[in-house]
Amino acid sequence: MLQVHLTPDDIARVRIAAAPDPLWEIANGFHALTADDDRSAFGTWRGLVRPRLGPTDRLLAGLLPSRGYFPDFLTPTASAPHNARTLPSALDAVLGTPRSALRTDLARLAASPLRRRPLPDIARALAAGDTPALHRLGTALHSFYQRAVLPFWPQIRAQVDADRAARARTALAGGTDGLLMSFQPVLHWRPPVLVADYPTDRVLRLDGRGLVLQPSFFCRHRPLMLVDLAADRIPVLVYPIQHSPGWPRPDTAPQRGTELTALLGRMRAAILADAVTGRTTGELAERLGISAAAVSQHTAILRRAGLLLSVRHHKYVVHTITTTGLVLLGGAEASV
Repeated sequence: MLQVHLTPDDIARVRIAAAPDPLWEIANGFHALTADDDRSAFGTWRGLVRPRLGPTDRLLAGLLPSRGYFPDFLTPTASAPHNARTLPSALDAVLGTPRSALRTDLARLAASPLRRRPLPDIARALAAGDTPALHRLGTALHSFYQRAVLPFWPQIRAQVDADRAARARTALAGGTDGLLMSFQPVLHWRPPVLVADYPTDRVLRLDGRGLVLQPSFFCRHRPLMLVDLAADRIPVLVYPIQHSPGWPRPDTAPQRGTELTALLGRMRAAILADAVTGRTTGELAERLGISAAAVSQHTAILRRAGLLLSVRHHKYVVHTITTTGLVLLGGAEASV
């Protein structure tokens, strides 16, 4: 069990990360790819990605075991967690890990009782901070990202944006208490302690540092935290989000044809424009002066075209525009 103790200062400093973190999506994506559960969420994606695995992935297999600890230096805390981190800056942070942290993390990995694979051949060189070994690691991380994450990034980003929009609405309605309560059943808010199922018993006292809640598309079942949370690090808690059925579409561009023809119209363009910040079905109906049933029909077409994402959050369904929808919206608005 994980217990995170928050002071009043911590509660005032709770925030949701601005975007999915590429390093956490690499690590969690590798775990999701090598597992065989959550088939409804990841089964199709696994079928698309597994044939693309290559020799560089053997290095990651040794550093990212399916169970237990994996090195903290593979997912370092961003220098500014409130900003979106790019893959190049994230890889620079990994390659710039101090030698002492490399040694500590790899020694902890070697001692992990749940580790089933041997350490990779270059583990000793990595622990010594060997530059060619670190570059091999950077190449492996970049290669996996290119094959398993980047083709689906618009959908990953859209799902995370939808989760953020739903959390923001909860925070506006119920403050930080309401926000923290919205994470059930993944997290349980028992003021002043945030509790989660965890493979080990762990108690973390934030002592005024605040907490960054990092949504992760490929995170499964339970939240994750770094093992080493030094006093100068802002604690980051990574949590799983919902997945829309049929999400694994490497090419998310809408097809010219009946769906796009059905899309181009004043009402659907208005729904897209209004969904930029996230709207519930009821809000769209009220703002556009149509019935909730009509909104549902329009949003269903927009979802099938890959332009809108709908996520159920408690009793509401929140609709959020996708990256492809944003691109198309400019042209649609110019024509109406």
